[in-house]
Amino acid sequence: MPDVAIPVNSAELTELLMDKKSMDIVYQDPAKFGEFLTNYVKASNKADVDISKQVDELVQKGLADFAKHNKVDLKRPDMRPASVQDVKMQRATGAAYSNQAPGSALDGDYGTLYEFFDTIGKHRDPREPEVAEKRKKIQNAMSSTDPGSGGFLIPEQFRTELLRVAMESAIVRPRSRVIPMASLRVAMPTIDITSNVANVFGGVVGYWTEEGAALVQSQPSFSRVQLEAKKLTAYTEFPNELRQDSAVTIEALLNEIYPEAITWFEDIAFLQGSGAGEPLGVFNAANANIVVQAKESGQGTSTILWENLVGMFSRMLPASLGKAVWIASIDTFPQLATMALSVGTGGSAIWLNNGVEGPPVTILGRPVIFTEKTSVLGAQGDISFVDFSQYLIGDRMAMSAEMSEDYRFGNDLAAYRIIERVDGRPWMAQAVTPRNGGPTLSPTVQLAARP
Repeated sequence: MPDVAIPVNSAELTELLMDKKSMDIVYQDPAKFGEFLTNYVKASNKADVDISKQVDELVQKGLADFAKHNKVDLKRPDMRPASVQDVKMQRATGAAYSNQAPGSALDGDYGTLYEFFDTIGKHRDPREPEVAEKRKKIQNAMSSTDPGSGGFLIPEQFRTELLRVAMESAIVRPRSRVIPMASLRVAMPTIDITSNVANVFGGVVGYWTEEGAALVQSQPSFSRVQLEAKKLTAYTEFPNELRQDSAVTIEALLNEIYPEAITWFEDIAFLQGSGAGEPLGVFNAANANIVVQAKESGQGTSTILWENLVGMFSRMLPASLGKAVWIASIDTFPQLATMALSVGTGGSAIWLNNGVEGPPVTILGRPVIFTEKTSVLGAQGDISFVDFSQYLIGDRMAMSAEMSEDYRFGNDLAAYRIIERVDGRPWMAQAVTPRNGGPTLSPTVQLAARP
């Protein structure tokens, strides 16, 4: 830009901007205009070194504020917050890893879960400076009602890992909406909807209105679902000889036993729980949104017909069809495998049509999950069609652990215990009557009993 002098301060830049002839030269080439701006920044910084210092100070302050707010370790090469680093784990497991969770402050303090238990074990002298300091950070971490009790807080890295392993066999948690709970209770808003016949969302009505005419008001009806953390305990014992001689084996067992135990009892509560001192299960009779598909006229005892499944599919909320799964008791398999559709005087197998290949894993395009955590064949709920995304799980984001050599001292056993606090509730309060006035629809559909 030889024909235009590069300004070195704001006053010269203002003067140049007011000079149409000079600015025409600047604007004539977009590439040269970018070069002009770059040269102006360099010239102004060179003319006034205070500007560079101020920019550096502002950048440093901005980084410090960002790091403090997001708990970023500026010593890390990538400087990424934990919430970004662990987004894959959070999405894949439903474990709701959070760098705001109480245990996140302990991440990195322990190499293994066994080392963590070893620190809180009674055989270690808490007067040792290193052990005493670690115990102080994790002790009395879990109780909401009594700050002086509650065990030892598990680092978030281990809590998430336990839940990640558990997800491989869990039914409900990986498919539900997991809500991190920063306090004992969390209220989730919900739409109080029972019918779409006259309105939607519990009260919203759309009106066709003439131009200039007054608008007619309508609004949705809101309610709320309250989640309150309940305590779930997993407990096991090991002979002291095994624990002392086989630390690696115990570590492997702890990494398998606790996730499987937590998953087992979480699933039972999320599916069948009474809501009193435990979550309210999807299939509990107190869940008013359950739709029960009636059996067919003249249907035999403890049978499952193709018409049953077709009827259940038709009672699912249309918006949930892409997410719903079939949950079936394992003893329903013979009925599903021999299910047939009558065609005139003949018929054909529906679900399993040969004995060479394995059974299909879907019914009407949706996955089938066999389990022993539902009703027995013939009872209501031996097979269900469920959209678990309409089920809320409140996760307190903290676990505590205890290891005692004293409790079973007479048997020379070491007792291990892990406590987590969660709750679960259906999000929709009731089934919905569709716009056409047909049978009610729901994210939870069960087949009626066939005694």
